[in-house]
Amino acid sequence: MKFALAVISAVLVGSILAADLPDAAPCDPTLCSLPHCRCTDTTVPGGFTAANTPQFVILTFDDGVNVNNMVLYRSLLSNRRNSNTCPAAATFFVTHEYTDYTLVNELYNAGHEIALHSITHQVSIDYWREADYATMMREFADQRSQIAHFANIPVNSVHGVRLPFLQMAGNASFQMMASAGLTYDITWPTNDYRDPGLWPYTLNFRSTQDCVIPPCPTASIPGPWVIPMNSWTDLQGLPCAMVDTCFHHPHGADQEGWFNFIMQNFQRHYLGNRSPFGFYVHEWFVRVNPGLRFALERFLDVVNNLNDAFMVNAKEVTDWVQNPVPLNVYRQRPCQNRLQTQCGANFCGPLRAPTADKNYYMQVCSTCPRVYPWINNPLGL
Repeated sequence: MKFALAVISAVLVGSILAADLPDAAPCDPTLCSLPHCRCTDTTVPGGFTAANTPQFVILTFDDGVNVNNMVLYRSLLSNRRNSNTCPAAATFFVTHEYTDYTLVNELYNAGHEIALHSITHQVSIDYWREADYATMMREFADQRSQIAHFANIPVNSVHGVRLPFLQMAGNASFQMMASAGLTYDITWPTNDYRDPGLWPYTLNFRSTQDCVIPPCPTASIPGPWVIPMNSWTDLQGLPCAMVDTCFHHPHGADQEGWFNFIMQNFQRHYLGNRSPFGFYVHEWFVRVNPGLRFALERFLDVVNNLNDAFMVNAKEVTDWVQNPVPLNVYRQRPCQNRLQTQCGANFCGPLRAPTADKNYYMQVCSTCPRVYPWINNPLGL
């Protein structure tokens, strides 16, 4: 009951806040300073030279976590360390349907970041384009509680959001984030800021990032950070925000071609302003392109052996941007130690779906839900 009342209250407050929001003012650097505000900018936070700035690499995978894609995750990521001896980490934007939460717990305990990609992952683009604050609260704020409950991970370890299909929803998703205490969004592609790339920024003031998949936010929404998806350039010079959306790419089995393709895009950041380099992909695309599979492993080996590049989760990037330190200081920082969580695995089902004439089965680290969890009933009570 308390959970439901809290959600209803947040929805009512958000609906009031969302009504007729005025446009944000142009960013005034004298009024926008770290750690809580940053203008849309390509300059290095802290004013460091590029050579004195860590090159962050953000590897993300989207959608459900299951026994099929865990084969790649385990073989690609297990026991990786950066050159500063700290564990290398990826970020997983998880959807609810068909996710095995015992495996989400495994990824968390392996040091990776668990983030939000919606409960329903509706296939309708219009659903996400037109989603209001209340819908965003049900899809993402509720998913935060859902994933923490079923995977038995701390709710305050879940910080990030990526909207399905990278379809922006104007102000709604960022207002949800502000209300729910979420830290960053990594949905918004930029084609104009490829060289040099954009660094993360806030929405206290007007964003000057190009709006590739409208509607983009226009209001002043302090709190959430935007991690821009600095687009890659494909083999014909066209932009692509995710690796699997690059239309002109090497042949599936061409390992050397894929490696060179990755390195060309990486070096634009590494030899430029050191803005975070994103390797954003779906696991299936890596699986069906064996050349990419081996090239990705080879690329991560290169990153893990560079003294000035670090494969980290997305939250660690926003942490550094808020409190930037030079490369030599960053290298000497102690590694983050995460408390392991237990998973008393339960196999649940059949569970009746609330919106379709079918049953589901679930693997969870909690007691089994009464019905299949879904939007409006994220815990299946």
